[in-house]
Amino acid sequence: MSEYTPLPIPDGRVEVAGKTYMPDAKGNLVPVELVAPATQLEDETVRKIIGYAMALSEQVARFKGHTFEDLGALEALLGQEYGVTKGGAKGNKTFMSHDGLFKVQVQVADHIDFGPQLQIAKELIDECLNEWAADSRPEIRAIVTRAFNTDKAGQINKSEIFMLLRLEIEDKRWLEAMRAIRDAMRVVGSKTYIRCYQRDSHDGVWCAVTIDLAKA
Repeated sequence: MSEYTPLPIPDGRVEVAGKTYMPDAKGNLVPVELVAPATQLEDETVRKIIGYAMALSEQVARFKGHTFEDLGALEALLGQEYGVTKGGAKGNKTFMSHDGLFKVQVQVADHIDFGPQLQIAKELIDECLNEWAADSRPEIRAIVTRAFNTDKAGQINKSEIFMLLRLEIEDKRWLEAMRAIRDAMRVVGSKTYIRCYQRDSHDGVWCAVTIDLAKA
């Protein structure tokens, strides 16, 4: 962790009337001599890691800002040169090094929510499943169950909803249900992602340059 400087984190100790205390999670002042050495060591280790994490977070934020600025400047020059911007209407675009070994992709992902038509779709699907009964494949019923079960945040499973749309079922009510799902889709926002890739040769496999801590 010596490659960059951590942000300063308060040591968590307070001085009152010449005595040193360590506040606990409830805000109580505990004399430092009454705090177990193992607890003090854990406290110091956590604060050290957080200092490095916050510094790294700031670096990533600066990297993202500089990247958008650099790509924006490049596109401005291209626009002056050719009178057009790079990429499609959705903002998805790829920038490549001259030797073909490095590339930067900018991708715009829509955030989709569902309107009240989704409940109509659920009722139509339930009608189909109840009528098909034993003839319906268990995997279809499982997909439907997963699709409409809400998670802890009260959100439906969007990936399973999209899986329903890929099923080839010709029942008229099912087709109406799928139309209701499509009508229920609403784009409520979007987010732009930057992904960097490299490869060792022109026919090599692209490998992502990992920035996500969970995937490092």
